Amino acid sequence: HLEPELGDLIEIFRDNYEHWAVYVGAGFVVHFVNHSGVSSGASVHAANGTVRKEKIWDVVGKDDWKINNSMDRQYKPRPANVIVEDAKAMVGKELRYDLVEYNCEHFVKELRCGVAESLQVAALRVMGGAGVIALAVRGCLASRNGPSSF
Repeated sequence: HLEPELGDLIEIFRDNYEHWAVYVGAGFVVHFVNHSGVSSGASVHAANGTVRKEKIWDVVGKDDWKINNSMDRQYKPRPANVIVEDAKAMVGKELRYDLVEYNCEHFVKELRCGVAESLQVAALRVMGGAGVIALAVRGCLASRNGPSSF
């Protein structure tokens, strides 16, 4: 793997979805997680989430990952120092988590490019609603090792 640079987006491949984080330096990422312990699709859809700063390897665990700044082809990325400052300023904040409207992928892409977009959701819309609910049960959960403090 290449070493991530400040402001890089990290795509982590879970069993049946992707989790996203933004690299903020010194081995840390900032990411948006929905509150785990939620089991039904309907409640995940409206669940609150928290922005966390954690060590990259605590978030990635044993899963595959890659740097994915593919959105840069469509939108000009913001300066790396601005991405990192804004990401760090969000740590600890509670935001409304919505699988379709605002999930972990929307969060990091908005930080990097100023546009909240989720290709996962776009792909699921093609599959139909059942796919969205299936993903909702698992979407953007906390790190593999469980919640940790900042």
